[in-house]
Amino acid sequence: MDRLSFTPTFQGTSYGIGDQIGLIWEQTREPLMVPLLKLMVVVCLTMSVMLFVERVYMGVVIALVKLFGRKPEQRYNWEPMKDDVELGNSAYPMVLVQIPMYNEKEVYQLSIGAACGLSWPSERIIIQVLDDSTDPTIKDLVEMECQRWASKGINIKYEIRGNRHGYKAGALKEGMKHSYVKQCDYVAIFDADFQPEPDFLWRTLPFLVHNPEIGLVQARWKFVNSDECLMTRMQEMSLDYHFTVEQEVGSSTHAFFGFNGTAGVWRISALNEAGGWKDRTTVEDMDLAVRASLKGWKFVYVGALKVKNELPSTFKAYRYQQHRWSCGPANLFKKMAIEIARNKKVNLWKKVYVIYSFFFVRKIVAHIVTFLFYCVVFPATVFFPEVEVPMWGAVYIPSTITLLNAVGTPRSLHLLVFWILFENVMSLHRTKATFIGLLEVGRVNEWVVTEKLGDALKMKSSTKTSKKPRIRIGERMHLLELGVGAYLFFCGCYDVTYGKNGFFIYLFFQSMAFFIAGFGYVGTFVPNS
Repeated sequence: MDRLSFTPTFQGTSYGIGDQIGLIWEQTREPLMVPLLKLMVVVCLTMSVMLFVERVYMGVVIALVKLFGRKPEQRYNWEPMKDDVELGNSAYPMVLVQIPMYNEKEVYQLSIGAACGLSWPSERIIIQVLDDSTDPTIKDLVEMECQRWASKGINIKYEIRGNRHGYKAGALKEGMKHSYVKQCDYVAIFDADFQPEPDFLWRTLPFLVHNPEIGLVQARWKFVNSDECLMTRMQEMSLDYHFTVEQEVGSSTHAFFGFNGTAGVWRISALNEAGGWKDRTTVEDMDLAVRASLKGWKFVYVGALKVKNELPSTFKAYRYQQHRWSCGPANLFKKMAIEIARNKKVNLWKKVYVIYSFFFVRKIVAHIVTFLFYCVVFPATVFFPEVEVPMWGAVYIPSTITLLNAVGTPRSLHLLVFWILFENVMSLHRTKATFIGLLEVGRVNEWVVTEKLGDALKMKSSTKTSKKPRIRIGERMHLLELGVGAYLFFCGCYDVTYGKNGFFIYLFFQSMAFFIAGFGYVGTFVPNS
């Protein structure tokens, strides 16, 4: 009875803070923690099923597309542009090519050279370089490059503005205000690291010329540095799935997909009817695409047409890019969901596709469930044997989703395990960015231009092979990754000691992935010095 009536108090060192925490844990475990974790498991399993159904649906559609060969040239009227003896070159539409850039010292020559090398009647094309650079040296270099091409007879315009308001969207919007743009029918857009092939316009413009309902033609990206490091290989796997499956499915079933912001050609009248460029989110390209689609315009994705570009090869640049690509869509979804639902120009099925599949499942659920389930809830179940995750939710569904994702990059099948671990690490930042976008707080409108290295890193390594750069620990460490890695490692250690399911194998591997990222040993490292 004496032990039962004992009142927990601080008596010397015999009953300390650890005992207090233990007592609180025991008192809250059954009535609070277990039901809460069971609820989280149900929520995560529900989201997993939603993502699984979406992936299977897209897999079936892409299989049918490949099986029956429904190429864009067969779905729409596509005929090569032909010479007109009477009209001459005036028979060809006037094309504007926009190249927005910001301090692109390493790649500006590549994009400008490729744009000036496009095969099209010289008097029917205008190259417009929109330079928002803040470095005066780089601005002078870009201007000199434009002058060099102008001296060769290329109709190229070098445009600057007094501020960077609206970032890329602001630059593109400002570029459309110039008087010479009024004579143009179409506008092709290429980011500073993109290098279109000479026949790009010959392969895209026929869709727009012969099909008045089409507002956008999008080409696929081809990565010139995918073999630079393991991180670029992981990016290639994710982006290849996006282009091979997601863009193709949207184009084939609903004539809608998200504009990738580059390597595409817009009908200027469609762009203007949709309201032009807006800078209300960090995904101005997706914003424009959704608004144009709600006006009834159709989009065509041409997967066979590839445009060379560069993947971010530093972990810092990739993290910034993924923040923008995750925060922006979530923020846009919040701003446009009701507008999409009330729209009367598109049918119900397309509304459901855009709101549920395109936005909710792919842009929100996919990010949240990856981190919440596999990096938080699933590891936490090792502390609660009474909370079980069914085998279909823990193994079968994620395995199927992973295999379906591998369809886009068969050459990287042997890297699937690394891809899973890496994607789980990146889901931390994507989930955080998604909530920032939904709640419109913090870095919701942060725009950091993705760093491009071009050949700069190769040149540095070849000229300074004998000198090893000094590396500061603070430049490489990322506390969020280290924190999650420590949590997973602790869960793994607990599972080794008390668990029965063997979860520690996954937990240790995933914790190592977070530690590697946390200590900065991912991607190419470029020291500041």
